[in-house]
Amino acid sequence: MSRPRPPWPAHDTVVRPWRSATRGDRTVRQTATVTASVPPCIADAHWEPDGATAALLDRSLTALRALDEDGGAGPLHRLLTRTEAVATSRIEHEDATAEDVARALVGVRANTSASVMVQAGDALERLVRAAGAGHLDETALLDAHRGLLRGDPVDGPHAGRYRTVQNWIGGGRTPRDADHVPPPPEFVPSLMADLFAFLARDDLHPVAQAAIAHAQFESIHPFTDGNGRTGRALVAAVLRHRGATRTASPPVSSVLVAERTRYFQHLTQYREGHVDAWVRDVAIAVGAGSDEALVTGLLLGEVAEDRAATTCAAGPHAVLGRALDQDAVLTEDHAEELLRRAIARGDVSGTAETLLETTVTDLCRAGVLRPVTARRRRRAWIAPAVAAELDAFAERVRAGVEARAHRVAW
Repeated sequence: MSRPRPPWPAHDTVVRPWRSATRGDRTVRQTATVTASVPPCIADAHWEPDGATAALLDRSLTALRALDEDGGAGPLHRLLTRTEAVATSRIEHEDATAEDVARALVGVRANTSASVMVQAGDALERLVRAAGAGHLDETALLDAHRGLLRGDPVDGPHAGRYRTVQNWIGGGRTPRDADHVPPPPEFVPSLMADLFAFLARDDLHPVAQAAIAHAQFESIHPFTDGNGRTGRALVAAVLRHRGATRTASPPVSSVLVAERTRYFQHLTQYREGHVDAWVRDVAIAVGAGSDEALVTGLLLGEVAEDRAATTCAAGPHAVLGRALDQDAVLTEDHAEELLRRAIARGDVSGTAETLLETTVTDLCRAGVLRPVTARRRRRAWIAPAVAAELDAFAERVRAGVEARAHRVAW
């Protein structure tokens, strides 16, 4: 006879005085207290999956390792990182096209959301690289957050620091009707220290540990802004830290963005002490995202073959063509640097500036590239075929989520 599994600890509450920092209507003036949610300490909390969940966790890890051994360790890695940055920003209602992102990379500020996506990608990479080097700690987390919010006109001064004010999610100008009121700021340092102790454990399945760590992080909400994007990067960081991957980052956000409402419901249920369904959904996100990414890798390989068969078989065309295996965006600075390296190796001859002009012109005529900036310096181009495959990846993920919604009772 199997023993019943112990429940995951639910959040507690604490009441604190509250007064708005700005004048408002009667509701604002009459709100005198805030009831905040206080997560439990989980450094030593016990959780184990049932048989079906354990099998699902193992299948997700198998899919992730297949991605890591195949496409994730090669050119697909950079493309998935870009795609994940776009998806994690869309969960926060930041939206931009590939062309917007390309312009943001060369300093064009026409679309604020695109700049947010670029910085989100940098933050994800920064945290995951540190975790891979054995540093999944407070220093790495704060450094990633600092990179995420650098230059933000409102929250930039608070980047890389835990909050010192009470925050809340939803509910308008007061916390009274908020969807979630995180713990008071004085609780944050100790709760984060407990979370890092939880991350140091190696007795949990890596995918389950990543799922629980993310939910706990979002419950603490340690920053004034950027909590969602930093917390989702934490999932990939945990998996890298535990050795589940060497270079691949699972496109978890690409799956979660397809069902935002369900994602947020899971975080609410976690605060009530329900963790199993959330762990299962993260396992599905890791496995399904990895499987679809492998398909994308195969399709992008066909795109690369078609490109090589037209104008990118050799010389400077091949140099820039290989760059498009790793990103749908090509910037002038990056292209010139690649050509300079090729000249130094003796692979091509001429000057980087001259080769750039002639090669880009050829690639645009062939439809391999399309310009997205009109200025004469610090230009950017996108590869339409690569961008289309990444859009198709997002659509396949969305369709898969919808199909699953019809097959099972969510």
